[in-house]
Amino acid sequence: MEDKELLRLLLRDPDAGLRAAMQVYAPLVKAVLVRILPRDAREVEEAVADVFVALWRNAAQLEREAAPLRGWLAVTARNMGIDRYRALRRQKVLSLDDGLGETLADVADFERPGSEAGDLVGALVAAMDPPDREIFLRKYYLMQPAREIAAALGLSEGAVNTRLCRGRQRLRRALQEKGVHSHAE
Repeated sequence: MEDKELLRLLLRDPDAGLRAAMQVYAPLVKAVLVRILPRDAREVEEAVADVFVALWRNAAQLEREAAPLRGWLAVTARNMGIDRYRALRRQKVLSLDDGLGETLADVADFERPGSEAGDLVGALVAAMDPPDREIFLRKYYLMQPAREIAAALGLSEGAVNTRLCRGRQRLRRALQEKGVHSHAE
């Protein structure tokens, strides 16, 4: 089912639309959230549900904008996961280890979805050519290390890091051209 059809179904029949959306996109959403909330399956499941509720709430706007659902859902899942992670961290439920805190700080430099910067970054990433789009999705939305990305895409780790660096520079320039600045600047 194409995104356009899925959004129409979601608007016409929310129950059937959500079932269809989850059938297609739940593995992606869960993969993003598991990278951020790896220790708590209950939190992941609740976050997955929240992402699909957000999809339902934003379906009309997404349909008008013809936004690609894969990218929108990945960004939304990432941001909701980061929000949950921070809330859990404040409650002292999770501890930062294995460099996860640094990764989340890097990812959090991008603005929230629904903001001008968040929408622009999502659109710019969605418009990237392969393999750059895949590299960015894997790094910043699925939170895979460069070594895993390189192995999955048949590239060297250096090539992945170079593409990430150049992609970040392109994103930064595009944001500056639009007068939008990330927290990293």
